[in-house]
Amino acid sequence: MASPAPVVTRFAPSPTGFLHIGGARTALFNWLYARAKGGRFLLRIEDTDRARSTPEATEAILEGLTWLGLDWEGEPISQASRAARHAEVAEQMVASGHAYRCYATKEEIDAFREAEKAAGRAPLFRSPWRDGGTPPEGAAHVVRLKAPQSGETVVEDQVQGKVTWKNETLDDLILLRSDGTPTYMLAVVVDDHDMGITHVIRGDDHLTNAARQTLIYQGAGWDLPVFAHIPLIHGPDGAKLSKRHGALGVEAYRDMGYLPEAMRNYLARLGWSHGDDEFFTTEQAVEWFDLGGIGKSPARFDFKKLENLSGQHIRALDDDGMIAALRQFAASQHMPEFTAEQESQMRACGASLRERAKTLPELLGMAHFILSARPFAPDEKASNQLDSVSRGMLKRLTTRLQHASWSKPELESVIKDFAEGEGLKLGKVAQPLRAALTGRTVSPSVFDVMEVIGKAETLARLEDTTG
Repeated sequence: MASPAPVVTRFAPSPTGFLHIGGARTALFNWLYARAKGGRFLLRIEDTDRARSTPEATEAILEGLTWLGLDWEGEPISQASRAARHAEVAEQMVASGHAYRCYATKEEIDAFREAEKAAGRAPLFRSPWRDGGTPPEGAAHVVRLKAPQSGETVVEDQVQGKVTWKNETLDDLILLRSDGTPTYMLAVVVDDHDMGITHVIRGDDHLTNAARQTLIYQGAGWDLPVFAHIPLIHGPDGAKLSKRHGALGVEAYRDMGYLPEAMRNYLARLGWSHGDDEFFTTEQAVEWFDLGGIGKSPARFDFKKLENLSGQHIRALDDDGMIAALRQFAASQHMPEFTAEQESQMRACGASLRERAKTLPELLGMAHFILSARPFAPDEKASNQLDSVSRGMLKRLTTRLQHASWSKPELESVIKDFAEGEGLKLGKVAQPLRAALTGRTVSPSVFDVMEVIGKAETLARLEDTTG
């Protein structure tokens, strides 16, 4: 018994804008399925719309996929470069009787459709050239598919189930335009066949296209791929996803400081599930992913869930992963490189830095006391902690700290004893101390801060605050 053909999937975006979140999820599902089955994931740029396709959009798509960590095999294929092959297949279908040349003018087609409407029938154009005839001399023509006019076309979809269309509702779609250029429908089928695509995983807005493309496959005498049409992504309110919901370019999420692994986790959960698992690694997603886990209902984009998952992924980083993520983010935002000392200090309190952060900017904010040179101005909330009473208290504390050995247990002991001597709860000392040392009201433990920046820097920052 012959072994099944290896799985080959593809992502085929049109380079007319950024890689939006819906496209990113489609790419992810194709990538996951190929990786899960030990297959190949290919990339095709559908740039046949020359008026709207731009090199900048293509570059944005490639950058978005790269940032997400969705690597593809081989070079991206340009659909526009294959126009001659598309035309060749159309001519072969004419020769085999599965397509024909249609010389009908636009005026004739419009008149036919108006007559059908008036008669209460669907305005599907039925070409008088379907069964041949003597063409007008020098007349332009298109090439149309000779679609069956009775019976049914059936798509056995891996997500939607069995979907059936009556052939009388499907027209003889155009394969080649009058200028000889291929239509989208033809180009997609030829490219998928020539690329060896075994599974076409895409949004369910393409489901009707699957019926028409099935007829082209059959007319060309080719085996059909497996179709899997995934539900679209909606906003939290159930409406079609728009920019106000989060339908932004992938680079926007990078710039907001979400980790690529968090985005992969979140996008995988938009329409696919593995039991009740919410947080998982990419390795687990590859191990678990199958088309049977994709639901039929539209997924709802939720920023709060994304932030929650992002925070979990940040906490799951080790110190090396944290530094690597921060370096990559800083480079993307054209921020200065970290010094060796800054990286060392961030590693020294990495777990504390990661504890509350949900995004990389929040993580950098937690590391503000490391990354900002003194003297630095406290923010408004921190300034409110540093009134004249607090500054006087910190001045008295400074005297105590000058004689302390600089270990975390010793610092905790000194400050607790000081608070008791002042008749204060520890928080009444720790909060102004945090404000003076970090310029913020939220930071890692104030004892971690003091240990990381060292005795000289701690005393210098207190001197800046108390004068």
